[in-house]
Amino acid sequence: MKAIELKQQYTIKRLLRPLVRRTLSPRMLQFVRFRSWYLSSYFPRLVTSWFVKRTPQIRSFGAALALADLTNRLQRVNVWAPTKLCRVMSKHGSDKGRAHNYTTVYSALFKGRYHQPLRIFELGLGSNNPDVPSSMGVFGVPGASLRGWRELFPHALVYGADIDRGILFQEDRIKTFYCDQLDRSSIRELWSRPDLQAGVDIIIEDGLHTFEANVSFLEESLDHLRPGGIYVCEDIMRNRVDEWCDRLETIYSKQYPTYEFAFVVLPDGGNWANNLLVVRRGAESGLDFVRLRHPIHSLEESNLAVPHGMAQIAESSDCSS
Repeated sequence: MKAIELKQQYTIKRLLRPLVRRTLSPRMLQFVRFRSWYLSSYFPRLVTSWFVKRTPQIRSFGAALALADLTNRLQRVNVWAPTKLCRVMSKHGSDKGRAHNYTTVYSALFKGRYHQPLRIFELGLGSNNPDVPSSMGVFGVPGASLRGWRELFPHALVYGADIDRGILFQEDRIKTFYCDQLDRSSIRELWSRPDLQAGVDIIIEDGLHTFEANVSFLEESLDHLRPGGIYVCEDIMRNRVDEWCDRLETIYSKQYPTYEFAFVVLPDGGNWANNLLVVRRGAESGLDFVRLRHPIHSLEESNLAVPHGMAQIAESSDCSS
């Protein structure tokens, strides 16, 4: 009976979507979707989180001496408790706080970092071209997450890449590039661009959601993560968890001895691709990463940035609700 109801609900949505799309402007449609999500999901979860706590399952690998900080931080996350990061991402049209609950994890990972002049990169802009693999569908909002990162990190430079050349764009503090993550030469060409040669503090991999694509981009990108930086691979399928954990234990923990790896299994609510791989690069010994006193205001100033990293997570308040 439940399967029939879900099928009917899905059919109704398919029938209504073309009508809604013709009637409302993209901006109004995004506003309506955000308000609907806020009332039907965000507010009920906020109230529920006062009484209910659901935490992710963490499997940790590598960098044993420093591992406790990353693991403990992730284990304290209440995935039922929505944050400002959830609101901002959903407002811009990202699914990180709607179809998934990644924003609760990000709020813990980036706590105390929002006003630092970081360099943030995300693979996968959210193509709305149905012919592109991992398309978000016709209602997708390309660049939604990048604009969310820009709002959350007011002094950061935000970069992105996608295989769909038709959605590449450039805005204030945002610049995007072409990349095919199944082609390792394309990934190497991406990181050789002048804007990215200095490395980045945060990498979010939200591209093609296959094991082969994830591995390809991870192996060609970890060296471009600054000391203390965070790398996250999103949307890992449940049936790939054991394969990932085996690779982390037998290969990556030995190949990257100064990196911490944490596989995060989130309560899925029926979503089979609701798991994360979180990687933290150890800070270079003997170096003290100091916050830049003056924020970077343009992409042209990025070459003047001092390697910043994320060596320590400050305990000051984050931007959560």
